[in-house]
Amino acid sequence: MVERVKFRAKEDAVEDAVVVGSGPNGLAAAVTLARAGLSVTVLEANATVGGGARTLAPGDDPGDGGLLAGLPEGVVHDVCSAVHPMAWASPFFRAFDLPAHGVELLTPEVSYAQPLPGGRAAVAYRDLERTAERLGADGAAWRSLLGPLAEQWQAVVAVGMGDRRSVPPGVLDAADPVRATVGAARFGLAVLEQGTRAWGARFPGGGLSGDGAALLTGVAAHTITRLPSLSGAGTALLLGALAHATPGRHGQAFDGGWPVPRGGSGAIVAALVADLEAHGGTVVTGHRVRTTADLPAARAVLFDTTPRTLLDVLGAAVPPGTRRALERFRHGNAAAKVDYVLSGPVPWADPEARRAGTVHVGGTRADMARAESEVAAGRHAERPVCLVSDPTVVDPSRRVASGSGELRPLWAYAHVPAGSDVDVTEAVTAQIERFAPGFRDVVVASSAVPAVRMAEHNQNYVGGDISAGAATIWQILARPTPRADPYRVAGGVYLCSASTAPGPGVHGMGGWHAARRALREVFGVRVAPL
Repeated sequence: MVERVKFRAKEDAVEDAVVVGSGPNGLAAAVTLARAGLSVTVLEANATVGGGARTLAPGDDPGDGGLLAGLPEGVVHDVCSAVHPMAWASPFFRAFDLPAHGVELLTPEVSYAQPLPGGRAAVAYRDLERTAERLGADGAAWRSLLGPLAEQWQAVVAVGMGDRRSVPPGVLDAADPVRATVGAARFGLAVLEQGTRAWGARFPGGGLSGDGAALLTGVAAHTITRLPSLSGAGTALLLGALAHATPGRHGQAFDGGWPVPRGGSGAIVAALVADLEAHGGTVVTGHRVRTTADLPAARAVLFDTTPRTLLDVLGAAVPPGTRRALERFRHGNAAAKVDYVLSGPVPWADPEARRAGTVHVGGTRADMARAESEVAAGRHAERPVCLVSDPTVVDPSRRVASGSGELRPLWAYAHVPAGSDVDVTEAVTAQIERFAPGFRDVVVASSAVPAVRMAEHNQNYVGGDISAGAATIWQILARPTPRADPYRVAGGVYLCSASTAPGPGVHGMGGWHAARRALREVFGVRVAPL
């Protein structure tokens, strides 16, 4: 039997639960615990809450490492995440119901686009048939691959957002378990196909130059791994299915697709904090936890941090076997950020790309596979894979009047080796200009954060690893360790960050899974709220 970790009390305060870190997972855990009637305090090292889901203006957070330095005042920027299909699709957020908490999810007609050589672009419309029709020769392959997954998106989400240790709720206990099981099996088979060298078999000509294959690969590249990969395929098929999903058919009040919250990602954080405080919880900013002396006495402590941070804080309080397992957790390659302020929209050569909330910039499937292999080998790609998002496509409130017209934010990052200290502004600008001639003419200002500095504003981004752990298939299935419970570290201590299952993304599921275990194991609450 594992001894409960004991913490030194701070100012005689005793809490039921303390959450270290206020990212989406930490806040999801805190909300779940507070709604169960527990006293909950969230401790955040930065001056602003939200972790990777913050929206800031220049100078908002004095501890942010100057990540928006040199940008005009008045324009707000999403610090890390900007586009949120999981804001409507994850089981936690479906239960929490963001729209009921005042968050307006704005869904562009084009969820994402993939500019290609020759001035054209592959485009993922909300409508599957329209997408397939535009893809031409690749249309039938797209329809056969994504169509069944979009139709059975709830089963796909159940598998993708599970704890990797049990049959996901939403499959065998679904209203139609046979249909849900078939949907989950289809997803698994599709991952095996697109995550291996068979990834081109479905597409005409082997897929390396086709529009549909490139469109799917742009989504797979979110994992910043060699391609093809099983983890990349799982990401691509999950997010690709959500782009075409029609949740209204299943009684949900959401629009589906890849939405952006009105006003920025911080709207999601604000809704979670408001709900936490409404149920008696507290958030303390500017409080970095370095040792157990920085923690109030509590019956349960949940860490929305990397395993490394948890081990540094708890020291010898972590059982030796658990410590050794967590020390084997590895971080992956990185993203280097560039925030732009523009005087007008990005002049993508293909007008349809101008309607997309997200644009994956990397060229063909072969181009992106080559670039990601370079990064995996520790080299900077000459033409890196870049992600670009213009929230003003659907959110005009993000545009700011200036003396010469309007200013708007543009969010971008490039994939680079872990720990890179390179300013990628020119590389990203050149990649966008390649597919959007005249882009340089609309850039008013830019601010870069090299990968090595990403951890200055979010300690979980070790070396610029925005996934808080390498997205290899092993570290997706056995995240953070192969133990039967991926969240419990010791008696009353849990890890609940993106370093746990199901992994990266603004979905709250790591926090929700960990909090439900804490409720059951520490507080004897069998039926969790939400």
